[in-house]
Amino acid sequence: MKAPLPTRLLLILSATLMCMHSLHAQSDEDAFLIRSIYDHALTQSKCYDWLDTLSTTYPGRLAGSANYDAAADYTDGVLSSLAIVDTTWQQPCMVPYWLRGDTTSVVAHIAGTDVQLAALALGNTEGTDGNTIRAEVIEVESLDEVDSLGSAVAGKIVFYNRPADSKYIRTFYAYGSAVDQRVYGASRAAKHGGLAAIVRSVTVSLDNVPHTGTSRYENPDQKVPSIAISTLAADQLSKALSNASIEVSLRTDCRVMPDQLSHNVIAEIKGSTYPDEIIVVGGHLDAWDVGGGAHDDGSGCVHAMQVLHTLQEIGYEPQRTIRCVLFSNEENGLRGATEYADWSTARGEKHVFALESDSGGFSPRAFSLDAEKDKIVDYAQYVSKWSTLLEPYGITFTTGGSGADVGRLKPQGSLLAGLRVDSQRYFDYHHTRNDLIEAVHPRELQLGAAAMTSFVYLVDKYGL
Repeated sequence: MKAPLPTRLLLILSATLMCMHSLHAQSDEDAFLIRSIYDHALTQSKCYDWLDTLSTTYPGRLAGSANYDAAADYTDGVLSSLAIVDTTWQQPCMVPYWLRGDTTSVVAHIAGTDVQLAALALGNTEGTDGNTIRAEVIEVESLDEVDSLGSAVAGKIVFYNRPADSKYIRTFYAYGSAVDQRVYGASRAAKHGGLAAIVRSVTVSLDNVPHTGTSRYENPDQKVPSIAISTLAADQLSKALSNASIEVSLRTDCRVMPDQLSHNVIAEIKGSTYPDEIIVVGGHLDAWDVGGGAHDDGSGCVHAMQVLHTLQEIGYEPQRTIRCVLFSNEENGLRGATEYADWSTARGEKHVFALESDSGGFSPRAFSLDAEKDKIVDYAQYVSKWSTLLEPYGITFTTGGSGADVGRLKPQGSLLAGLRVDSQRYFDYHHTRNDLIEAVHPRELQLGAAAMTSFVYLVDKYGL
């Protein structure tokens, strides 16, 4: 027999109040623990010291190089020293290897004067075999323009001068608006008989610092040299071309070498309750050969390492298996990410969550969520309930890309996320000689590590 209506209402009200009390207590517990995460990260974290060593002692960590191998041993040693870590290992993968060599020279012959332009050879490109290429320059703003010019490109050096679109507030979108000419410019020039490509550095900065980065050949039988020049040099060359035809001489002794053995660095904490549910946090250990790789992506690596250290120091025991993965060869091949995803899939593993930091060590602003189309809405709605816990620290959730390395795990049905930081200064340093420890502020780096640790804690505690 049903209870009288007043009694039933009292029972419902009592149950509702108990539920609300439980949720409130739960929220208070989470808020307290997240506060302790931030307290530790801002006062006792090791990430800045690790980054100092990584970027100063092991700069130019191009995958396949001796400095990369030494950096892998260093980070493996740090992770092995953490008491919370159950095991570490280095996962082998074969990677493309490229040598810059000693010479990159671009000289513009302007009104009888030889003008040396600040330049860097682009990664994975062919050199000039010890020769100097001298030819007339033709300025373009897009790959399509080269296609439309067709045979008019033959015998010339193609100068790509489309600036990154500075109207974008998020500078990664500005970068995306221009990076295609860096990646495919040489290939498109070669297709129509061009002798070489010169590319405006992909940055919103106006300075005399050239930016390197990867370049790809669409046809392996059509390869010509490709060199980036600084934005100020690009403006100078463009201005000269507006007045007269200009010839440029260029030389570079870079070359592609046979594939080399490299390794991902992996550390694992075995979950106490759900060991088969895996959470990955990571960054890429490789960096271009011209700088320290402090922002790109030493910061992401030490962010991930600090997650494990912070969980250890606050005495948290993960319910799910947590892996820190420092990926090899993100910059010019993604072989490390591919190897890890293939290995994991072959083992039948289930990654419930993968979080990547590859936007620099600046102040954190958000986490960008990504997943398969049929899952992203549900994931985003689920995660949004944690917004009030992270809002006091200036962190929000959005949807979009996560990261190139963890993106390989999407077919497992995982929720992927990328740490999004204040990006305004990132492309001042990206792929340049200035990407050094001095460009990273300790507090901003620590805040990023704290934000990542907090997100990992919430996923580990509540699952997805």
